[in-house]
Amino acid sequence: MDDLPIRLAEDLDGAFPELVEGLQSELYSGLRSLAGGDAEDLAQETFIRAYRALSSYDTARVRNLSLRGWIWTIALNLGRNHLRDRARRPTVANELFDVGRDDPEPIDWMAWEARLQKLSLPIRKAVVLRHVVGLDYPEISSVTGRPVGTVKADVHRGLQRLRTIMEDEE
Repeated sequence: MDDLPIRLAEDLDGAFPELVEGLQSELYSGLRSLAGGDAEDLAQETFIRAYRALSSYDTARVRNLSLRGWIWTIALNLGRNHLRDRARRPTVANELFDVGRDDPEPIDWMAWEARLQKLSLPIRKAVVLRHVVGLDYPEISSVTGRPVGTVKADVHRGLQRLRTIMEDEE
């Protein structure tokens, strides 16, 4: 995937499916941890916006992209907007129970979803991007716009808080 930006710059339509295949699982998993049941729609919208943006960029810009961080920037912006919009609309009670319905282990997912929701949004983003998606600290810093030291502190605090939450559950 290292040479993918070059191939995207030369043949966007031919190389874009490889971008989707390479990042779709991690994007879905990460968005699932952040946005719950709307993750599939958000992941699809992320790729649509990425394609549109790439088609409008000049080749030099595409060749120099850090694709993984760039895609996650789009995804987090969409996720933030989605959460803001969702907070403005009333929630139907049945929607609360739809999270994880199609997952092979919905009870475990729902427990983790509930635990993650107890974290503040910046800390939740940092934990998910680090431990679900697997981004390194500089990538998370770039995606979230927060200093690397703050990102490290957010991940540390988030893991401590999750440990406390799990201990309280026992």
